[in-house]
Amino acid sequence: MANESEREQWSGAVGRPWVERQADLDALMAGIAEALVARAALAPGMRVLDIGCGTGATAIAAARAVAPGGRVTGVDIAAPLLAVARRRSRDVAWVEADAQSDPLPGGPFDRAISRFGVMFFGDPVAAFRNVAGHLAPGGRLAAVAWGPAEANPWFHVPARVAAARLGPLPPLDPTAPGPLAFADAGRVGRILSDAGLRDVGAEAIELDLVHPDLGALASLATWMGPAARQLRIKEATAREREAMREALAEAFAPFAEGAGARVPARLILYTGAA
Repeated sequence: MANESEREQWSGAVGRPWVERQADLDALMAGIAEALVARAALAPGMRVLDIGCGTGATAIAAARAVAPGGRVTGVDIAAPLLAVARRRSRDVAWVEADAQSDPLPGGPFDRAISRFGVMFFGDPVAAFRNVAGHLAPGGRLAAVAWGPAEANPWFHVPARVAAARLGPLPPLDPTAPGPLAFADAGRVGRILSDAGLRDVGAEAIELDLVHPDLGALASLATWMGPAARQLRIKEATAREREAMREALAEAFAPFAEGAGARVPARLILYTGAA
């Protein structure tokens, strides 16, 4: 696979929390899946490819939108995440493959969608060229990525807390594969155009990440995102992780809503046509 290092990470330490905390993540990101399905204009009878489908929430939502008569293929490089997806639904064809380079069965597709799955390509131009080659004439891409970290408390709050408690880490390459790699809309627009997509667009989307339990949200932030990265690198103990969770719960308190939390987020929806 072209993204072998990503496959290893998502099949191991990085992907494990997505399996173990699938219900928490689905709750937190339900509004994102809803927004993506709506903006992709899915309709009954369509053939849809979900890129980086993970544990399946967005593909399952897409399958509902294209019924009756449609079909959805969910593609991911991480077998453990796909195992969860397969247990959740038989209405989607789940395929372990690298969307950057592998044949993608089930096409040609009327739509290719992705919720946070496209930012991890090692060679994004090659990847989108492969995806475009599996679209039907006039087929469209609709992919959601995170906007800048400073516009997303889900990133900048844990980063600040982790740096204060564990010390700063060397900055990451903003264009390297990762959750914020597509925060520069101009750069990504050029990638999509270079891959052969037409009518390329980028739309900022403002919405809220909603979770019914503030404590569970803080715990989730110790397993994924900037604080989780710090904890992994520092080989933190269970006690240190719990102390981080408590600090994060306090830091997210301004976003509290009842027992839960509503955290504002800025996303970017990237679109293009075959």
